[in-house]
Amino acid sequence: MQVRSASCSRFVLTVSILAIALATFFAECAFAQNVLTYHNNNAHTGLNPAETTLTQSNVNVNTFGKLFVLTVDGLVDAEPLYISAIPVSGATHNVLIVATENDSVYAFDADSGKQLWHTSTLESGETPSDDRGCSQITPTIGVTATPVILRPKGTNGVVYVTAMSKNSSGDYFQRLHALEATTGNELYGGPATISAKYPGTGDSSSGGYVIFEPAQYAERGGLLAVDGLIYLAFTSHCDARPYTGWIMGYNPTTLAQETVIDVTPNGNEGSIWGAGSGLTADQDGNIFFLDANGIFDTTLNSSGFPSQGDYGNAFVRLTTSGGLAVADYFEMYNGPTESEDDVDFGSGGAILLPNLKDSSGNVQQLAAGAGKDGNLYLVDRTNMGKFNPNDNSNIYQELSGVLPGGCWNMPAYFDGRLYYGPVGSPILAFQFKNAKLHSTPVAQTPTSFEYPGATPSISSNGTQNAIVWAAENTDPAVLHAYNAATLDELYNTNQAANGRDHFGNGNKFITPMIINGKVYVGTTTGVGVFGLLNAK
Repeated sequence: MQVRSASCSRFVLTVSILAIALATFFAECAFAQNVLTYHNNNAHTGLNPAETTLTQSNVNVNTFGKLFVLTVDGLVDAEPLYISAIPVSGATHNVLIVATENDSVYAFDADSGKQLWHTSTLESGETPSDDRGCSQITPTIGVTATPVILRPKGTNGVVYVTAMSKNSSGDYFQRLHALEATTGNELYGGPATISAKYPGTGDSSSGGYVIFEPAQYAERGGLLAVDGLIYLAFTSHCDARPYTGWIMGYNPTTLAQETVIDVTPNGNEGSIWGAGSGLTADQDGNIFFLDANGIFDTTLNSSGFPSQGDYGNAFVRLTTSGGLAVADYFEMYNGPTESEDDVDFGSGGAILLPNLKDSSGNVQQLAAGAGKDGNLYLVDRTNMGKFNPNDNSNIYQELSGVLPGGCWNMPAYFDGRLYYGPVGSPILAFQFKNAKLHSTPVAQTPTSFEYPGATPSISSNGTQNAIVWAAENTDPAVLHAYNAATLDELYNTNQAANGRDHFGNGNKFITPMIINGKVYVGTTTGVGVFGLLNAK
């Protein structure tokens, strides 16, 4: 999460400014917050560590509840994002960005709920895509992936959005939009129509290249901004071939495609979705993700990489310097079999953990991931383990069977604990000690979460007043708040009488977003907004 606002970074002090003005400026900067990407940051930890308003004492049914519901024109699959203190229509607003499957993007005042602007990403004569005969995103496909927002110097923010549409001739389109945050207007000559080819002989290949066919794909995983580019990753419609595993990088100011890779170019399947999480990245610009079921070449070259460059069902690290390239990976010993049985790794999202010290004092750089098989996998980001056909002894740590029901969701991390919400299970808190994860949870919620389980988010004030937030995919949806240490429940939206806090029906992969004393949760028709009741 970005804590300082762009306006703070541009503030120039002169020697004539009084000390009181200096103190006021830094106080304002300390409270300026943004959520500009999926799950708060590029590591996708889901943590807002600067929440000073909501506490374990005041988040209860008597003092906390629904403030209002923002109504929009379609399903909200993308996580809402938040831009602090920007000028819109002559006033300064904290702005909530909401995207829908009807190909709309909205900006609301995040505090009052007033609509500031609404724009359609459709070209003339177009409609949102139909569901392509797949019930995973239905009835229409428009904006599915969580956008990403940049606040470059000299701007009030640029919202990058990918959208799917079709025209009356039955042609389908994927486009990248750059929207000015104060108006919703297109920037940089956009939108850019997404197309690509990559050397290979796999699905949809022609003349020695696999070809990106926009009708065959949806972008579900959140957009990623790292090292000066915007990265997109694509998934299929209900595993309906032909498709392969595409990742593309675009220049944020020209919207030109600068790099592309296909991670199953000589095979098939192997898409990237991760229950909406998509790609993660570390501070060095390495991209990590879990690849879905697809072809993995068990014949390895002399460096231990698949001979045909196919990484289906793998945990993958890409380098970005000089263009996208696979730098390392981990494939389960039974990965090809699990892939054939649709027990794939890529149903869950990858999380990058902060540096941890082991029992010898050595720093470990780890990432975690889990999919449908119920196992939790920890990899060393600098040496992921590659492929051993006999066992997984080459991985940093494997916790077998600790996530019953499997994961179609994303974990969160706080203060040495990893929080997972498997399907049909409580949210489970696993504790690190000496950079190893205990296999027995140290806490669990009293609530079990039906499909797709839960993607938790966490708010805290440093290490104090940590709260785990999660939404149930039910009708109506239920927002829960738990003490992060014990996972005892503090609040849920069914507690108040007469449905006071009901906010709409649930949807699959929505992730609560918490900032500045409020909680924002998407539904099938809008966004529920929660905070302290009667706050002044």
